[in-house]
Amino acid sequence: MMKQALPVMILLCFAKILPAQVCTGSGHTPSSAILLCGSNSYTQNSIPGCGQTAIPVPCNGAFINMNPTWFKMTCFSAGTLGFVISPHDPVDNFDWQLFDISGRNNDDVFTDPGLFVACNWSPEPGETGASTNGDNTKVCSDPGLDLFSKTPVLIQGHEYLLLVSHRTNLPTGFDIIINGGTASVTDPIEPDLFNARLSCDGRYVFALLNKKMACSTIAPDGSDFTISTGATVIGASPVSCNADGEANFVIITLSNSIPAASYTLTIQNGSDMNTIQDKCGRYIATGNTIPVLPPSTDPALPDSLQTRDCSPGKLKLTFRKPVLCNSIAVNASDFMITGPQPVTIDNITFNCNTSNPQSPTTNEIELHLMTPLTVGGVFQLVLRNGTDGNPIIDECGNYIPPGSSIPFIGRPSVSAAFTYTVSTSCKEDTVRFFQTFPAGVTNRQWKFNNTSSSDIANPVKIFSSNGEQTVQLIVTNGVCSDTATETITLENKVKAAFDMPAIICPEDTLHFTNKSSDNANRWEWSFGSGITSNLQSPAALNYPITNRETIYTVKLTAINTTANCRDSMTKKITVLSSCYIAVPTAFTPNGDGLNDYLHPLNALKATGLVFRVFNRVGQLVFETRDWTRKWDGKVGGMPQGTGVYAWMLSFTNSETGEKVFMKGTTVLIR
Repeated sequence: MMKQALPVMILLCFAKILPAQVCTGSGHTPSSAILLCGSNSYTQNSIPGCGQTAIPVPCNGAFINMNPTWFKMTCFSAGTLGFVISPHDPVDNFDWQLFDISGRNNDDVFTDPGLFVACNWSPEPGETGASTNGDNTKVCSDPGLDLFSKTPVLIQGHEYLLLVSHRTNLPTGFDIIINGGTASVTDPIEPDLFNARLSCDGRYVFALLNKKMACSTIAPDGSDFTISTGATVIGASPVSCNADGEANFVIITLSNSIPAASYTLTIQNGSDMNTIQDKCGRYIATGNTIPVLPPSTDPALPDSLQTRDCSPGKLKLTFRKPVLCNSIAVNASDFMITGPQPVTIDNITFNCNTSNPQSPTTNEIELHLMTPLTVGGVFQLVLRNGTDGNPIIDECGNYIPPGSSIPFIGRPSVSAAFTYTVSTSCKEDTVRFFQTFPAGVTNRQWKFNNTSSSDIANPVKIFSSNGEQTVQLIVTNGVCSDTATETITLENKVKAAFDMPAIICPEDTLHFTNKSSDNANRWEWSFGSGITSNLQSPAALNYPITNRETIYTVKLTAINTTANCRDSMTKKITVLSSCYIAVPTAFTPNGDGLNDYLHPLNALKATGLVFRVFNRVGQLVFETRDWTRKWDGKVGGMPQGTGVYAWMLSFTNSETGEKVFMKGTTVLIR
């Protein structure tokens, strides 16, 4: 692909000065992320300017979700994720980053670097994505890096967010397609009805879907369903749609009560011209039928208890069938919790289905705790008689036996905080790391400068270089995770360095610039002429005039007396015999090391120099603007013959500003 670096740079600069707009459209925020399923492609035709919120990226520099499009996906089969983002304009540039948001709030992507999975922030235009040809799951913003990252590994059952950031602000969009990986992000279960049961009064059918499906695809008039009886379906409403607008329980309202008998419930296209759709866009097939079971005589025992949060402060209880709202004590006295931590239920909330105004029901009750669960272990939610004098009663009038219980596991938040100790030496530093709060952690990953890692509890890492070392710890207990990052500055190793000119005139004063590492506290200078110094910045000096070119060796030793570390650097300086600029009258390019070259001598203080040599017929055989570049008596690698050659030299004296022009002849002797 031909790179279009200049247009991209111009557009990027333009992008940075555009005012940010509030993101409100579908896919413009993590909470409104667009679902990606299977190998189906998705086309985004236009990218409105919005976003520009900082994103934690494991690269140097600042990164923002510029003009973002967010996608979500669920891993149904573990493996690698491959995908391609194709700009509609080939000079357009898109960046991307993948986050694991399992059990987390979607907006945590803006604050928690531990959610990172993979990224590509290459500034190059064109297609990007994740491919088996990629070298690294992390591609940062250095020009010339791969447009495709290495395919990241997805974990079965985990949920992911993919940010596509539009760097260049062009009005055109992009296509994205999932392919080239081994993971499956398509639910293998085809959508269908699971079971159905008639209500006790014969007026409703409680239908359970085989998984959560889109509430918006259930026609409110009930026209998605038919029942094999004289009654007709006149309404349908999903129960407890989640934050993604999905539910798996539907209450179907009939035109009149029907007695317990053998009925069937059938799916058909409703008034909204479709059946019920799952999260991957697949519909329950028309004509699918299940039997309608008679009302259950068993009490509505607790069916499940959700504790998705870490150190949860609320619990969601689901019953096997609806319970009467007026049988629930509003002060939460119907419930108690036992376990490794004392727990007090502060209050409860629930939404009642009022299709039957005389007996409103609910399937779910949310219990709000006085304080969050901070101790891990197995707890029991126990039902009992409330202060209203009765236990909870289901919609058929059955009492839920006091003492009925359901176990649940409390998972406290985990902490990634850590401490460390440093053992120093002159060549390397040994750093020992310790988790501050290891309790409850089941898995951990240490990252050192994003190049190496460890999963042991208290690793030991040897650093062989000075400067800032970035250490990150990511911990989890299977549900909750936490990330901590520390920057450790190591400065015990000493580095000697200094600057000085390589050539000077004999009368010049020489200055030295000490550039040794800051942790040096002692310095030893030797200037090659018998003069020494112990100053950090030694005084300027003059070398003696010898009337011949002389080379001196300058040595600096930098020392850290506390750590007993030292380092040395040597450089050579040439002191010219004089700085009188002249051109030799003869030279002998025979390789004997004496007068083998023709060039301006001692032109150290000549600026704007041009030196040209001509043969006897006026042809230019050599030209240079660098006085240290010399003619070896050859043209095109061919030795030139013995004879007289003319030369011209022009320059400006850097001290006086005088412009000088010189010409003459020299003899080439073989």
